[in-house]
Amino acid sequence: MNVLAFDTCFGAVSVAVRWQGARGELLLREAFELRSIGHAERLFPMIAEVMDGAGLAFPAIDRIAVTLGPGTFTGVRVGISAARALALAMGKPVVGITSLAAMAHRAEELLGEQLGSRPLVVAVDARRGTLYVQSFGAGGAETSEALLLAPEEAAYRVGREKTLVVGSGATAVAAVVSRGGGGAEARLPDLQPHARALALTASKLVPIRPIKPLYLRLPDAKAQSDTPLVRAQP
Repeated sequence: MNVLAFDTCFGAVSVAVRWQGARGELLLREAFELRSIGHAERLFPMIAEVMDGAGLAFPAIDRIAVTLGPGTFTGVRVGISAARALALAMGKPVVGITSLAAMAHRAEELLGEQLGSRPLVVAVDARRGTLYVQSFGAGGAETSEALLLAPEEAAYRVGREKTLVVGSGATAVAAVVSRGGGGAEARLPDLQPHARALALTASKLVPIRPIKPLYLRLPDAKAQSDTPLVRAQP
Protein backbone atom coordinates (compact mmCIF):
# COMPACT_ATOMS: atom_id res chain seq x y z
CA MET A 1 0.00 0.00 0.00
CA ASN A 2 1.34 3.43 -0.99
CA VAL A 3 0.56 6.15 1.58
CA LEU A 4 0.85 9.94 1.51
CA ALA A 5 0.81 11.37 5.04
CA PHE A 6 1.07 14.90 6.43
CA ASP A 7 0.71 16.93 9.63
CA THR A 8 0.22 20.66 10.29
CA CYS A 9 -1.38 20.64 13.75
CA PHE A 10 1.17 22.43 15.95
CA GLY A 11 4.56 24.06 15.41
CA ALA A 12 5.77 22.08 12.41
CA VAL A 13 4.86 20.89 8.93
CA SER A 14 5.77 17.35 7.92
CA VAL A 15 5.10 15.05 4.99
CA ALA A 16 5.94 11.39 4.47
CA VAL A 17 5.40 8.90 1.68
CA ARG A 18 5.60 5.15 2.21
CA TRP A 19 5.56 2.98 -0.87
CA GLN A 20 6.42 -0.44 -2.16
CA GLY A 21 9.59 -0.70 -4.20
CA ALA A 22 10.18 -2.75 -7.33
CA ARG A 23 11.35 -5.77 -5.29
CA GLY A 24 8.44 -5.56 -2.87
CA GLU A 25 10.41 -3.73 -0.17
CA LEU A 26 8.73 -0.92 1.76
CA LEU A 27 10.39 2.47 1.33
CA LEU A 28 9.91 5.76 3.18
CA ARG A 29 10.70 9.34 2.26
CA GLU A 30 9.94 12.23 4.60
CA ALA A 31 10.36 15.96 5.22
CA PHE A 32 9.93 17.95 8.44
CA GLU A 33 10.17 21.68 9.19
CA LEU A 34 9.59 23.57 12.41
CA ARG A 35 7.22 26.40 11.53
CA SER A 36 5.06 28.67 13.68
CA ILE A 37 3.23 30.25 10.72
CA GLY A 38 2.77 29.61 7.02
CA HIS A 39 1.56 26.00 7.27
CA ALA A 40 -0.82 26.41 4.34
CA GLU A 41 1.82 28.00 2.11
CA ARG A 42 4.38 25.29 2.82
CA LEU A 43 2.29 22.10 2.85
CA PHE A 44 1.62 21.53 -0.85
CA PRO A 45 5.16 22.46 -2.00
CA MET A 46 6.50 20.01 0.59
CA ILE A 47 4.12 17.30 -0.64
CA ALA A 48 5.35 17.89 -4.20
CA GLU A 49 8.99 17.72 -3.07
CA VAL A 50 8.53 14.45 -1.18
CA MET A 51 6.54 12.87 -4.01
CA ASP A 52 9.18 13.91 -6.54
CA GLY A 53 11.93 12.58 -4.32
CA ALA A 54 10.15 9.26 -4.08
CA GLY A 55 9.65 9.18 -7.84
CA LEU A 56 5.89 8.75 -7.41
CA ALA A 57 2.96 10.28 -9.26
CA PHE A 58 -0.25 11.01 -7.35
CA PRO A 59 -2.23 8.21 -9.06
CA ALA A 60 0.18 5.74 -7.41
CA ILE A 61 -1.05 6.73 -3.92
CA ASP A 62 -3.56 4.29 -2.38
CA ARG A 63 -4.34 6.13 0.84
CA ILE A 64 -4.08 9.62 2.34
CA ALA A 65 -3.27 9.99 6.05
CA VAL A 66 -3.64 13.14 8.15
CA THR A 67 -3.50 14.18 11.80
CA LEU A 68 -7.04 15.10 12.86
CA GLY A 69 -6.17 17.41 15.76
CA PRO A 70 -6.09 18.76 18.36
CA GLY A 71 -3.80 21.65 17.58
CA THR A 72 -3.96 25.27 16.53
CA PHE A 73 -7.19 26.08 14.70
CA THR A 74 -5.32 27.20 11.62
CA GLY A 75 -3.02 24.20 11.63
CA VAL A 76 -5.79 21.64 12.02
CA ARG A 77 -7.89 23.30 9.32
CA VAL A 78 -4.97 23.32 6.88
CA GLY A 79 -4.37 19.58 7.24
CA ILE A 80 -8.02 18.56 7.11
CA SER A 81 -8.75 20.83 4.13
CA ALA A 82 -5.76 19.42 2.24
CA ALA A 83 -6.85 15.84 2.95
CA ARG A 84 -10.38 16.57 1.75
CA ALA A 85 -9.12 18.23 -1.42
CA LEU A 86 -6.70 15.42 -2.27
CA ALA A 87 -9.28 12.74 -1.51
CA LEU A 88 -11.75 14.41 -3.86
CA ALA A 89 -9.20 14.96 -6.61
CA MET A 90 -7.61 11.50 -6.36
CA GLY A 91 -10.63 9.45 -5.37
CA LYS A 92 -8.67 7.87 -2.51
CA PRO A 93 -9.69 7.09 1.09
CA VAL A 94 -8.45 9.13 4.05
CA VAL A 95 -7.31 7.76 7.40
CA GLY A 96 -6.14 9.65 10.45
CA ILE A 97 -4.99 9.62 14.05
CA THR A 98 -4.84 12.36 16.65
CA SER A 99 -1.85 14.66 16.67
CA LEU A 100 -1.11 13.34 20.17
CA ALA A 101 -1.05 9.74 18.91
CA ALA A 102 1.43 10.78 16.23
CA MET A 103 3.56 12.35 18.96
CA ALA A 104 3.36 9.16 21.04
CA HIS A 105 4.65 7.10 18.11
CA ARG A 106 7.46 9.60 17.58
CA ALA A 107 8.36 9.55 21.28
CA GLU A 108 8.63 5.75 21.19
CA GLU A 109 11.00 6.02 18.22
CA LEU A 110 13.18 8.63 19.92
CA LEU A 111 13.26 7.08 23.40
CA GLY A 112 13.43 3.41 22.49
CA GLU A 113 14.37 1.26 25.49
CA GLN A 114 14.35 4.32 27.77
CA LEU A 115 10.55 4.13 27.77
CA GLY A 116 10.55 0.56 29.05
CA SER A 117 7.16 -0.74 30.12
CA ARG A 118 5.99 2.59 31.50
CA PRO A 119 2.72 4.13 30.31
CA LEU A 120 3.17 7.16 28.07
CA VAL A 121 1.21 10.40 28.33
CA VAL A 122 1.38 13.15 25.73
CA ALA A 123 0.64 16.62 27.15
CA VAL A 124 0.73 19.73 24.97
CA ASP A 125 0.29 23.32 26.13
CA ALA A 126 -3.13 24.49 24.93
CA ARG A 127 -2.82 27.91 26.62
CA ARG A 128 -5.21 29.46 29.16
CA GLY A 129 -3.84 27.07 31.77
CA THR A 130 -4.98 23.97 29.89
CA LEU A 131 -3.33 21.03 28.15
CA TYR A 132 -4.19 18.66 25.34
CA VAL A 133 -3.67 15.24 26.92
CA GLN A 134 -3.85 11.63 25.74
CA SER A 135 -2.61 8.41 27.37
CA PHE A 136 -1.03 5.37 25.75
CA GLY A 137 -0.06 1.88 26.85
CA ALA A 138 2.41 -0.65 25.55
CA GLY A 139 2.99 -0.51 21.80
CA GLY A 140 1.35 2.89 21.51
CA ALA A 141 -2.17 1.58 22.17
CA GLU A 142 -4.52 4.41 23.14
CA THR A 143 -5.80 4.12 26.71
CA SER A 144 -7.76 7.37 26.64
CA GLU A 145 -9.21 9.74 24.10
CA ALA A 146 -7.64 13.15 23.51
CA LEU A 147 -8.85 15.56 26.20
CA LEU A 148 -8.54 19.22 27.17
CA LEU A 149 -7.53 19.31 30.84
CA ALA A 150 -5.99 21.49 33.51
CA PRO A 151 -2.56 20.23 34.68
CA GLU A 152 -4.14 19.10 37.97
CA GLU A 153 -6.74 17.03 36.12
CA ALA A 154 -4.08 15.48 33.92
CA ALA A 155 -1.96 14.65 36.98
CA TYR A 156 -4.96 13.03 38.68
CA ARG A 157 -5.39 10.74 35.67
CA VAL A 158 -1.68 9.85 35.72
CA GLY A 159 -1.88 8.95 39.41
CA ARG A 160 1.15 7.56 41.24
CA GLU A 161 2.17 4.99 38.65
CA LYS A 162 5.59 5.52 37.11
CA THR A 163 4.74 7.28 33.87
CA LEU A 164 6.65 9.06 31.12
CA VAL A 165 5.10 12.37 30.05
CA VAL A 166 6.19 14.05 26.81
CA GLY A 167 5.36 17.29 25.03
CA SER A 168 5.33 20.98 25.89
CA GLY A 169 3.01 20.37 28.86
CA ALA A 170 4.98 17.47 30.30
CA THR A 171 6.86 19.49 32.93
CA ALA A 172 3.63 20.99 34.30
CA VAL A 173 2.00 17.57 34.65
CA ALA A 174 5.07 15.90 36.16
CA ALA A 175 5.43 18.69 38.72
CA VAL A 176 1.87 18.22 39.99
CA VAL A 177 2.28 14.44 40.04
CA SER A 178 5.51 14.75 42.04
CA ARG A 179 3.84 16.98 44.65
CA GLY A 180 1.29 14.21 45.13
CA GLY A 181 3.97 11.57 45.66
CA GLY A 182 3.85 10.13 42.13
CA GLY A 183 6.71 9.19 39.84
CA ALA A 184 6.06 10.87 36.50
CA GLU A 185 9.09 11.82 34.40
CA ALA A 186 8.94 14.69 31.89
CA ARG A 187 10.82 14.25 28.59
CA LEU A 188 10.93 15.69 25.06
CA PRO A 189 9.40 19.15 25.77
CA ASP A 190 9.93 20.20 22.14
CA LEU A 191 8.25 17.12 20.65
CA GLN A 192 6.07 17.69 17.57
CA PRO A 193 3.84 15.32 15.56
CA HIS A 194 5.62 13.74 12.60
CA ALA A 195 4.02 12.48 9.39
CA ARG A 196 6.41 9.53 9.55
CA ALA A 197 4.23 7.98 12.29
CA LEU A 198 1.16 8.38 10.10
CA ALA A 199 2.80 6.80 7.10
CA LEU A 200 3.95 3.80 9.14
CA THR A 201 0.54 3.13 10.73
CA ALA A 202 -1.85 4.13 7.92
CA SER A 203 -2.32 0.64 6.50
CA LYS A 204 -3.86 -0.51 9.81
CA LEU A 205 -6.38 2.35 10.08
CA VAL A 206 -10.01 2.42 9.00
CA PRO A 207 -10.95 5.07 6.39
CA ILE A 208 -12.86 8.07 7.74
CA ARG A 209 -16.08 9.33 6.17
CA PRO A 210 -16.62 12.24 6.54
CA ILE A 211 -13.26 13.71 7.56
CA LYS A 212 -13.78 15.88 10.64
CA PRO A 213 -11.31 18.01 12.60
CA LEU A 214 -10.78 17.45 16.32
CA TYR A 215 -10.53 20.86 17.99
CA LEU A 216 -11.48 20.18 21.67
CA ARG A 217 -12.01 23.89 22.34
CA LEU A 218 -13.90 26.83 20.88
CA PRO A 219 -11.94 29.29 18.73
CA ASP A 220 -10.57 32.47 20.30
CA ALA A 221 -12.12 34.56 17.52
CA LYS A 222 -15.90 34.66 17.70
CA ALA A 223 -18.28 35.33 14.84
CA GLN A 224 -19.71 38.82 14.73
CA SER A 225 -23.26 39.25 15.91
CA ASP A 226 -25.98 39.70 13.29
CA THR A 227 -27.25 42.68 15.28
CA PRO A 228 -26.52 45.87 13.29
CA LEU A 229 -24.29 48.50 14.87
CA VAL A 230 -26.09 51.58 16.14
CA ARG A 231 -24.29 54.77 15.26
CA ALA A 232 -24.17 57.57 17.81
CA GLN A 233 -26.21 60.58 16.84
CA PRO A 234 -24.21 63.81 16.36
